[in-house]
Amino acid sequence: MIIFKPLKKTQMKFRTLVLVATCISINFAVAQNPITGADSTFRPITTAVPFLTISPDARHAALGDAGVATSADANAAYWNPAKLVYIDKAYGGSVSYTPWLGKIINDMWISQLSGFYKITREQAVGIGFKYFDLGEIFFRDPNNNPLGDFNPRELALDVTYSRMLTEQLSVGLTGRYIHSNLTGSFSNNGVDAQPGNSVAADIGVYYTTPLKGAKTNTLTLAASISNIGAKLTYSDNDNKDFLPTNLRVGGAFTTELDPYNSFTFALDFNKLLVPSPNEDRSIPDDSMLGGMFGSFSDAPDGFSEEIKEIIINTGVEYWYKQVFAGRIGYFSESKQKGNRKYMTFGVGFRKDRFGLDIAYLVPTNGRENPLAETIRFTMLFQIESLKAKEETVTD
Repeated sequence: MIIFKPLKKTQMKFRTLVLVATCISINFAVAQNPITGADSTFRPITTAVPFLTISPDARHAALGDAGVATSADANAAYWNPAKLVYIDKAYGGSVSYTPWLGKIINDMWISQLSGFYKITREQAVGIGFKYFDLGEIFFRDPNNNPLGDFNPRELALDVTYSRMLTEQLSVGLTGRYIHSNLTGSFSNNGVDAQPGNSVAADIGVYYTTPLKGAKTNTLTLAASISNIGAKLTYSDNDNKDFLPTNLRVGGAFTTELDPYNSFTFALDFNKLLVPSPNEDRSIPDDSMLGGMFGSFSDAPDGFSEEIKEIIINTGVEYWYKQVFAGRIGYFSESKQKGNRKYMTFGVGFRKDRFGLDIAYLVPTNGRENPLAETIRFTMLFQIESLKAKEETVTD
């Protein structure tokens, strides 16, 4: 979302570029100051490197981006590092590809590589590599004279460790290196740009339990906090932006109707642990921890606005013989905080060691939405069932 607002000169240049390239809805305003008469309650939260919050894989994208408590697969660590250990294969991986904002841009795309290895039945490790290519950008000065061109790109490299504490409870931790190169070594009018770098961590907890009844039912509850890390700058220490630190809480209910048919119902709640914009849309200059803890009570309109900062993700997944899957989901964000609302659809296929997922997005708040016709592809491979020695979580 492009939000032009009163900012320091350096901050204005780089925040604008970040938002132009990566945000999900596009709204236009006049540079330097809000539009006269504009809705002052429209205060979306902006951060650096928002590509970290874009769903990387097709399965969960088709579930409306609900994924903190769903069953584990090769992309589990992105949604909740704690659930990776519940994957029932020895090792495997996946590759995902998404043409991004294809409705308006033809050379922007996101790709994700993920891999995992089960050390024992109770321990698993994973790696992830997320790459965002923003296409070619042509720089111009205020007089429209060319200043060169550049191919902005961002990436994140993850390492995850996941462990069972009991048969039903697990925890996980991910370390992340973030690199964002939006302008190269660009200099103009005394403003020097540089790539932004930061490190961050994800933590998660995952609890799953069978339910008694005529059918085989499973209830899972989970939570994770992602992108806990130092602010990122593209210039100097006076111009730093928050990472998209995010709290995700949710649950999933799975019911097996018979040996061939099963359904999973998933529901997530997301909230950015980042300061809310002030009434003039400026961002408070809080510390990382101050911003995280203060994000629960800093909205200008109080509790009513804090509630609007919660994104709701819900999805339903159907499996036939654990071979064919159909998925549907819904993503809902308050109009005041960005107004992303869309339906998602998808299909999946598994056969022996390989799998394929496809997802498609349909906005529900306007035909000209730049997210329209977004499609994602994920290919998976998983090698053999785990044959680790029998052990208990108390060994």
